Amino acid sequence: MSSVLLTYRRLFIVGVYVGLWVLSYIGSFILRFEFSPPRLYLDTLWGTLLPLLVARLLGYGLLGMFQGMWRYTSGHDLRALVKAATLSSILFSAWVIFTKTPDFPRSILVMDWAGNVMLIGGLRFLIRSLNEASVRVDRERAQHKRVLIVGAGNAGEMLVREIQRSALDRYEPVGFLDDNAAKVGARIHGVPVLATVEHIADVVARHDVHEIIVAVPSATRAQMKAILDRASAVNVHVRTIPGMSQLINEQVSVQQLRDVQIEDLLGREPVSLDESSIHSAVRGARVLVTGAGGSIGSEICRQVSRFECKTLVLVEQAENALYEIHRELSQKFPKVTLVPVIADVTDRARMDAVFREHRPHAVFHAAAHKHVPMMEWNPGEAVKNNVFGTRTVADLADAYGADRFVMISTDKAVNPTSVMGTTKRVAEIYVQALSQRSKTRFVTVRFGNVLGSNGSVIPLFKEQIARGGPVTVTHPEMKRYFMTIPEACQLVLQAGAMGEGGEIFILDMGEPVKIVDLAKDLIRLSGLREGEDIEIQFSGLRPGEKLFEELSVESEHADRTKHPKIFVGKFRPHLWSDMTNILAGLESVRDPHDADEVRAALRAIIPEYTPPQGDSDAQPAAARTRSATNPTIGRTSGTHTAVAKA
Repeated sequence: MSSVLLTYRRLFIVGVYVGLWVLSYIGSFILRFEFSPPRLYLDTLWGTLLPLLVARLLGYGLLGMFQGMWRYTSGHDLRALVKAATLSSILFSAWVIFTKTPDFPRSILVMDWAGNVMLIGGLRFLIRSLNEASVRVDRERAQHKRVLIVGAGNAGEMLVREIQRSALDRYEPVGFLDDNAAKVGARIHGVPVLATVEHIADVVARHDVHEIIVAVPSATRAQMKAILDRASAVNVHVRTIPGMSQLINEQVSVQQLRDVQIEDLLGREPVSLDESSIHSAVRGARVLVTGAGGSIGSEICRQVSRFECKTLVLVEQAENALYEIHRELSQKFPKVTLVPVIADVTDRARMDAVFREHRPHAVFHAAAHKHVPMMEWNPGEAVKNNVFGTRTVADLADAYGADRFVMISTDKAVNPTSVMGTTKRVAEIYVQALSQRSKTRFVTVRFGNVLGSNGSVIPLFKEQIARGGPVTVTHPEMKRYFMTIPEACQLVLQAGAMGEGGEIFILDMGEPVKIVDLAKDLIRLSGLREGEDIEIQFSGLRPGEKLFEELSVESEHADRTKHPKIFVGKFRPHLWSDMTNILAGLESVRDPHDADEVRAALRAIIPEYTPPQGDSDAQPAAARTRSATNPTIGRTSGTHTAVAKA
């Protein structure tokens, strides 16, 4: 079948060539005699036409001119055309001379040769140009997206105005959707409000929508999830604009459009900071951050630099991580003096030299071992880094007269079931005890998981999705508190600025989120479908994990502060003399040691530490009420009921 089609195609091409040859030859006679050829020369024209066509067929055929694809005509084809026209003209000229054709104008040979080149070359290049134009139109049509805008408010109006001003070559707004049914039928800059958000599927099908843009900066988690679910059902990509706090001059720009991210589905309100208090604590100060290359530490460095500290000492044991954050800050904050320091917080001599040289006003201690299962396998290292590393940095902050010291803690320190959480709780106790005898204001900030931090569940899920699955979730009922890294670090700075010493600040983490729901959301955000494209598998709880993390215990007293997202827990202070017994019990197990002995030493200090036993899927016990009588080191007073969030 293909050979038949090829034969007909070549016959068609030959027919086009013959038509152009005839047109060129007749045109040459007409032009030669100024549109009125004498009867004598018309006879010559018709008498020599057949020999001309034979010569053309031979010349063009010998040089393969009937085989090329005209839409790909190039300079090479033009050179071949000139050769074919010349060869065939020579053959025809030889025939005219050999037959001594009477009354044949010699100029016709030159004019016909030129006509061949112009007509055939022009037609081939015209076809190439039309093909390129068609491809360009198809490409532009593919890039020209018909968009449906969710939100017929101020942000939606600004977005349509921006598209009509500078992006009509890329986007065609087909209409709006809005929660307010009263707006349906109205027009904004000529673009109609088509329906309410519930009708996404119908509108997408009726108007051939390629993409949905959510122009609702204040959209809640529930609203974003509902939009994403409806869009996923009809396989339409969803993008959004940033929140109003992130918009430049509160103006919507097409360049700011981005894919919906997992952070958008948290639906948390923007953090409002008392920037004056943070400025007074940081501006012009020498600041030291441990763990400066980690997820939390690096963001604290960015925030501190944004508040115009004078000198920022970046302490990090991982060389590559330190290099990356130092390079980034050097570009973004050229006025801040950056001091990159490779050091381990457990190396007291090295850390003493750093403090002696730079004498920081403020210390943010973010260095820690944080992976729960890893610390279950290496409990001695958790003690060494999380407890004694904290002691080293806190002691030096006190010795060198730092104004404030902020320790980053975790919700896993509450009723801990893991070595990691327990060592962080011991570190909290040490920092509180030291605050009772120091002029340095020691405070602790406790919060839950942060989205996208190194080694956290979100990057793991993304990696598994990129591999094609499955996505592994430990338990269908596992829940965690989440906040974004910038939000957590901004609140850390806020808490550090308001602390007077001895407090444990608890950040409002919002509502807990099921891990399996996060996995499903990430699969949808990747343009895939759970159960069809990507499977979710449940792997069981890992060593030291809980189903549900707590931010405070019943025996803590969490009061509101002047900031609506920061609460403060009041604990019974521990005597400094008790700390000698606490640390002595851990000194013997800080180096490589039997894991059970490490856990026993931790349990002796923190009696609420309950390593999971038996069925790892069992729900952890609820927080217990502790008796205020006969207090044990690590316990807190039982006189108050705690609240962790508003």
